[in-house]
Amino acid sequence: MKQGHDVVVERHAGAAIGFADSHYIAAGARIAEDAAAVFAEAELIVKVKEPQPEECARLRRGQILFTYLHLAPNPDLTQALVDSGCVALAYETVTDQRGGLPLLAPMSEIAGRMAIQAGAHCLELSQGGAGVLLSGVPGVMPARVLVLGGGVVGVNAAKMAMGLGARVTLLDMSLPRLRELDQLFGPHLATRYATQDAIEDELVRADLVIGAVLIPGSAAPKLLTRPMLKLMKAGSVLVDVAIDQGGCFETSHPTTHQNPTFVVDNVVHYCVANMPGAVARTSTQALSHATLPFVLALANQGWKGALQHDAHLRAGLNVCLGKVNYHAVAQAHGYPHVPAETVLA
Repeated sequence: MKQGHDVVVERHAGAAIGFADSHYIAAGARIAEDAAAVFAEAELIVKVKEPQPEECARLRRGQILFTYLHLAPNPDLTQALVDSGCVALAYETVTDQRGGLPLLAPMSEIAGRMAIQAGAHCLELSQGGAGVLLSGVPGVMPARVLVLGGGVVGVNAAKMAMGLGARVTLLDMSLPRLRELDQLFGPHLATRYATQDAIEDELVRADLVIGAVLIPGSAAPKLLTRPMLKLMKAGSVLVDVAIDQGGCFETSHPTTHQNPTFVVDNVVHYCVANMPGAVARTSTQALSHATLPFVLALANQGWKGALQHDAHLRAGLNVCLGKVNYHAVAQAHGYPHVPAETVLA
């Protein structure tokens, strides 16, 4: 707004987390009666969760959508965005100069920390777990936590688990990353190279397993098959943080905050999509800090100008004017891949 843009916010959009309409008005925004009014007016739609079917129907050709998309495991949403003709940029594929994912990182930090919080709760007897306290107590050994993946989610999960006193083992396929983590955490964190044998060996002892693998823009690989559940103790817990990208356990399917768990072969599965939504006030502030520079670039320069000037934002272009621009998404669903550079040319 300070740069001359007209900002429209859906009525009561932030009410549940303490951001009243009056706060937005005081900052210079206008309040629209509902989401349909926002979609009808706005040239740039900024949101968090991937668009729902009714929202896809409101999108129009050339309208910019900037949000999490997670298209690789979702052919229906991909087709809806193609049909709409909108310009869809995904937070999760925007890059930075260090090769990171700056708009995925804040949510990954939150999800990694929440994974331990959720997993500890699921280990309680009343939740279907084995009745194990992560930290143990004097004279009783602490729980064993297995973290699959040494990225942002995995590291934050490991930090939380170690902070609670659990015995933590982290597996990753990058030896340089394992060396970094060994130097960072020393003997407090056990690390292993991620082979199938190593995963199976660790599953036998694990009380809580965190699935924290990520292939940017692609569906998550299946690291645990259903037969492997037989290796696990009854009442152990799986938390699949990769569920937004299709999940990294064969037996996973998305659940909700209202009904977060299900049991397969005596193993509790926690597979809540959009885990950070449970702590929406913290998540909103963290994500806003990261997205604001990109939102301003899109508003100030238009999508073509912003993408021409910033290769990292350009990496976020997934679907544009009916064409699929992100290679992993095109490959997943059989669309021709049209690179962003081709669209801009």
